[in-house]
Amino acid sequence: MKSTVIAKGIYKAFLLIAGTFLLLYVLYLIQSVIAYVLLAAVFALIGRPVTLWLRTKLKCPNILAVSITILLLFTLLVGLVWLFVPLVTEQGEKLALLNLKNMQAELELFFQELTNSLGASKEIVEEIVEEVDLEETVEREMETGFLPRVFNSVMQVVGTMSISLFSIIFITFFLLKDTQIIQGTLVRMFPSMHRPGIMNSIDVTKNLLSRYFIGLLLQILILFIIYAATLTLVGIEHPLAIAFLCALFNIIPYVGPIIGAVFMMVFTVTSNLGLDFGIEIVPKMAYVAIGVIVGQLIDNFFSQPFIFSNSVKSHPLEIFLIIIMAGLLFGVVGMIVAVPGYTVLKVILREFIPENRIVKALTTRLK
Repeated sequence: MKSTVIAKGIYKAFLLIAGTFLLLYVLYLIQSVIAYVLLAAVFALIGRPVTLWLRTKLKCPNILAVSITILLLFTLLVGLVWLFVPLVTEQGEKLALLNLKNMQAELELFFQELTNSLGASKEIVEEIVEEVDLEETVEREMETGFLPRVFNSVMQVVGTMSISLFSIIFITFFLLKDTQIIQGTLVRMFPSMHRPGIMNSIDVTKNLLSRYFIGLLLQILILFIIYAATLTLVGIEHPLAIAFLCALFNIIPYVGPIIGAVFMMVFTVTSNLGLDFGIEIVPKMAYVAIGVIVGQLIDNFFSQPFIFSNSVKSHPLEIFLIIIMAGLLFGVVGMIVAVPGYTVLKVILREFIPENRIVKALTTRLK
């Protein structure tokens, strides 16, 4: 009898482990679809207040309100992508008119000015330039089909992005249009005794996350304005595209601002190659650094506390600790999803174990 029980236990454990691995493998295969759904859910949460406003204030039919919201989101995305067209076009023109000898000379001049400012010797400069050997490297790449590879890569990226954009917009449309149907279907998967709590958790989570993502857009917009103004005053080419890219890095907590600052410094240097490094480039880098510092001060002491306190109802210190722990456990992706994930967890815990002392302490600000 005991051997039969043990055998059944081993069999069940084997099935459980095999089923878990199979599920993980299937999720791995459809990871792109999962990414589409998650991104569409974010866009749906951002567009939800617009849809509700059109339905309640302007009395628009549901499908018309959703269509207008999707059109606004699509226009915004196209406008943001269009910012980078001049930057990419200019880089393509520079590649077509590539003068390797002049570029090598400019690179040598840049290294010379940089090392003079840092007090390095001439021998170090010559060694660095010899290691770079730009002309020989580029010519070798050109001979091995560099331009066709670049063209194929660009076409693949454009094709993938087009499919992704269409998929995300399609899913977003139905998440906004049939939100009650989808929500009801999900709730019916659970026992009837838990359905009211699950329904309430979903409603509270949607409201909190909508406010959080809209606040995040406001945070990016504030940084974008500060960065764009700084780059424009300094005289950097394509300030809007560069400012948006660097502001977007701020989505990654703590690490993103550093990456954005490095990008701005790099563009500041590359936009002024040929100028005197110590007299002209360094002061421009200093002005850009001041703009970055001002933007981060406003972000850290105004934008972030406002978003965290008024959208997800969490204390900034609480959020800081959650982001750090998520980063240590799951890396950069964990840091990005830490705040919305923690918000969802708090709502669920408050709904199902409200009497727990720890849950009470963490959810006192949730209404």
